[in-house]
Amino acid sequence: MTDHVIVEQSAAHPGVQIIRFNRPEKKNAITRAMYSKMAEALVAADGDAAIRVTAFLGTEGCFSAGNDLGDFLAVAMGGGMPREIVDFLYALVRSEKPVVSGVDGLAIGIGTTMHFHCDLTIASVRSQFRTPFVDLALVPEAASSLIAPRIMGSQRAFALLVSGEAFSGEEARDAGLVWKICAPEDVETATLSAAARLVGKPPEALRIARDLIRGDREEIIARIDEEVRHFSARLHSAEARAAFEAFMRR
Repeated sequence: MTDHVIVEQSAAHPGVQIIRFNRPEKKNAITRAMYSKMAEALVAADGDAAIRVTAFLGTEGCFSAGNDLGDFLAVAMGGGMPREIVDFLYALVRSEKPVVSGVDGLAIGIGTTMHFHCDLTIASVRSQFRTPFVDLALVPEAASSLIAPRIMGSQRAFALLVSGEAFSGEEARDAGLVWKICAPEDVETATLSAAARLVGKPPEALRIARDLIRGDREEIIARIDEEVRHFSARLHSAEARAAFEAFMRR
């Protein structure tokens, strides 16, 4: 299994499972193997009473640049959205334990949209959230087309998901994608501190409260499936091929 994602539990943070992107030389671009490892960790946490919270972290200056396009296109052009991505999204949506995330620097594509499924996200002041889906002749994913308008309004959602506008950490906080912002050097400490506070809460009350806030997960799954159908169809379009060819020539 890939070491580009590190899954760990440390004595310093009992009850917290840390999923850390560890591919800085590629700006933490996510391969299918990385998706599989993250999905397995989320599913395993649901069945492990010792794990109370999962925390996602990146590396200094970069959370994730999104999909590894070479790895992604090798499968996608033949059969649509890679199954590993869908399995990860399902596991994230259906996670029975709280999920927090800490972002410093770049958060592109799914590196942005996955935070719609986190209960608390802390970002650095130098973070940048961006989703260039339409620029690649694709459509939004991770149920972002459903969740984003609900939390940030239609115009901000359009700016993020369709226009591909970059949101700073402060703009992401104001839009409701991020809980709070801090200095880059404080992101990991603040994220793990938030996770530790959740670990200390009564677990059953926490579970019920979280379920009430998150609502019907199957509605989210249904939107993911709808987006996947459009995404897969778009991948085989002439304009998507042209957009990817232009991107790969850069």
